[in-house]
Amino acid sequence: MLKLTPYDSLPEEILMFRESIRRFVDKELIPLEHSLGTDGLLEESQAEAVRARAREAGLWLLDVPEELGGLGLPLLPLAVFWEEVGRSTVASWVRHHGLFGPTVGPILLGLKESQREQYLYPVVEGKKKFCFAQTEPDAGSDPSGMRTRAMKTDTGYRINGVKRFITRAGEADFALVMAVTDPNTKARNGVSCFIVDMNSPGVKLASAERTVMGDRPWEIAFEDVEVPAENLVGEEGKGFALAQGYINHGRVRQGAHVCGAVERCLALTASYANQRKTFGATLAERQGVQWMLADAFTDLYATRLMVYDAAHKVDAGVDAKLETFMIKTFGVEAGFKAVDACLQLHGGTGLTEDAPVERFWRDLRSYRITEGPTEVLRTTLARQLLKNQG
Repeated sequence: MLKLTPYDSLPEEILMFRESIRRFVDKELIPLEHSLGTDGLLEESQAEAVRARAREAGLWLLDVPEELGGLGLPLLPLAVFWEEVGRSTVASWVRHHGLFGPTVGPILLGLKESQREQYLYPVVEGKKKFCFAQTEPDAGSDPSGMRTRAMKTDTGYRINGVKRFITRAGEADFALVMAVTDPNTKARNGVSCFIVDMNSPGVKLASAERTVMGDRPWEIAFEDVEVPAENLVGEEGKGFALAQGYINHGRVRQGAHVCGAVERCLALTASYANQRKTFGATLAERQGVQWMLADAFTDLYATRLMVYDAAHKVDAGVDAKLETFMIKTFGVEAGFKAVDACLQLHGGTGLTEDAPVERFWRDLRSYRITEGPTEVLRTTLARQLLKNQG
């Protein structure tokens, strides 16, 4: 790839960190891509071997605070990490391996001490797993349509409702469940977050649906599930803000993954274009191909800048919600377009599993929907623009 990158603006320690991750990905992950099953997962013995080498390399528990045994990285170096591992289909965000240790996320890190003892610390130690349950059959991109209800009782809350497309619910020990506690207010102030043990009476895994990415998210039914008052996360009615913080991190992660995937696909495609001859000339000699690659590279550069800018602002305590929207509406869409062009230029080879392009294509297609569909985020951006300019 060209040396034109935004990396020069990063601090030296992050650049060194980036190089160590790149070496790990090139040596340990990319060679395993042909070992992935139809679900995109490694055999557990292979995954465990990678985990051991990640520990040895110091790439373990990256978002976990140092006092809990992790690296305690802020969002900008995490974005660089996600970008580099995004160059390999082995470390796909969609198909979770836990190759670099359990991830905890902002909601768990915000738990009070009594909740940490029972939930955060076991996750860090690898003794428990969790899932995040917000999406519903009738409330995916529009949380104001959420129907899952948490009604107060003498000892806490009683939850009823259905959640859908919940990643890793089948292996989770507990769920972070978003539920309506005040139906008379808007979603922003009427939704709360609860810790729900998956073995609680009334919690049922209804079904798993296989997606084009190969993973199997679950539907969870909650029928008169009793949740103690101490399992409320944060304040009642403030769950929407917690969810947005969780999802905003997810959007930065998606944008970073897009950058890694596009970089890898462009490198593979440039090499292929220099070798593949049709009608007496290489693909690389054709202006139409050249322009496709130039546009894809330009979009990659722009997306990297957007990801780094949003991550830097979050680390500085700045509200970067709209910036994460633009990562989706511009970066994710441009990234999918770039990978789609790379697949097209590979011809029939691009459709085979012999090259990783088709798997990148499937993953990046999902990013246009998950963590907020781009159409919804584009509408919200427009509303903010019109409101502030009116």
